This record gives sequence, C-alpha cells and structure tokens, in this order.
Amino acid sequence: MEVEGEAGRGQPVAAGDGIVETLLGESRWPPVIAVLIFLALNVAVRVWLPGSGAVRVPWLLPAIEVVLLVVLLTHDLTGADDRRRMHRVALVLVGALVLAALWATVLLVSDLIRGKGVTNSPDQLLASGAIVWLGNNLAFGLLYWLIDGGGPVVRLARRVPVDFAFTQQLSPEVAPPGWRPVFLDYLHLGFTNATAFSPTDVVPLTRRAKYAMLLQSTVALALFGLVVARAVNAFK
Repeated sequence: MEVEGEAGRGQPVAAGDGIVETLLGESRWPPVIAVLIFLALNVAVRVWLPGSGAVRVPWLLPAIEVVLLVVLLTHDLTGADDRRRMHRVALVLVGALVLAALWATVLLVSDLIRGKGVTNSPDQLLASGAIVWLGNNLAFGLLYWLIDGGGPVVRLARRVPVDFAFTQQLSPEVAPPGWRPVFLDYLHLGFTNATAFSPTDVVPLTRRAKYAMLLQSTVALALFGLVVARAVNAFK
C-alpha cells in the first residue's frame, strides 16, 4: 500500500516504512504537546480550586485528555483499517472533549448569572474562565483537524480543500509548492475563530464546518463577555 508523500507532492511513500509522519499524515508532536500543555494547566487549576471550579466533575477533562494522548502516541499502525479505526476513536474522544468543554462553559455561565462559586473571586474567576476558554479552543482545533477532508491521513490524497479552505489553498502563489494544512493551522483557526467571532483567513466550505465554527464563536462570545464583565465588577 502506498500513500501520497508529505506536503502532497505526489511522491509515493511506502506505508510500512515506519515513518510516523507518513502514517499519521503529519507529525504527531504538535497535537501531543498542545494537549500536554493544556493538561498541565488543567491539573494546576484543579489542584488550586479542588471544590469550586467550573466543572462539577473536576477530573473528567484531564481523564479524556490522557486517553487522547495515548491514542495520539500509539497512532502509528501500518494497516489502513487500523488507521481508520484509530481515527474514529480519536474523533469520539475529541467529540467528548468538545462536549465536556461546552458543558464547562454552560456551568460557568450559570454560576456567573447566579453569582455562585468562583464568580465571586476575580482571580479564581479569571483562572477558571481562561481554562474553559482555552479548552474550547483546543477542543475545536482538534475537531477541525480531524474532520477536515476525513482527517490528516486521508487529506494526503486530496488535491482540493473539502471542509476548510486556507489562504494558501485559495491563493497558491503565496504558499510553497505542495503546501497543505497541518494541526497547527487548525489550532490557529480555533483561536482566531474564538477571538474574532467569525472566519478570518480560513473559509468554511461545508455545513458541518460552518456550524461547528458558529457554535464555537457563539460560545466564545458569551463566555468572554460574561467573564470579563463579572471580573471587572468584582475588582471594584
């Protein structure tokens, strides 16, 4: 079995040669490092606020993140069926991460409205709000990375964008030959969508991409507005 070479240049690479980048479609380390950093921040806030954080099941998110790390670190199976199965597992875990992040947002917004929990302490509120906001951005970045064109491995064989069109794809003259998006591009998309509350340099092409971005930007707008307003009021 052969898959297309890195950067989509059309050079076949044997799938069984043990090169992790080819088997995953790109380097596994950027998503692993991103999840590890967020896991460390998450655990630090859980230790600092063991009983008053935004999430009522404080170790749920870290547990999902640990399982996701295991999947990312073992995603070097050589068989096509094995890779598809692992992609589905990763998609389920990221979906659970998205749902958990959204639930944490709902709980924090509920506390903000009712004036409960961490919302009465500016520093605890900002820390909890930052973790929830970062968690949403990372979860949606991972989701965009996994759904676009069927995932990183399947995208190797695609010549045209499917779910998201990046600037380098719409204007090939500004990109190096054979450019294709990798995890860091989708993570950037997650953060810019949460701060601009709309598409910036990436165009959503399918309904699932459009409504995933719509959901993320709506949640980010509500969270940002309420947390900042409450924190400013609490500092007075």
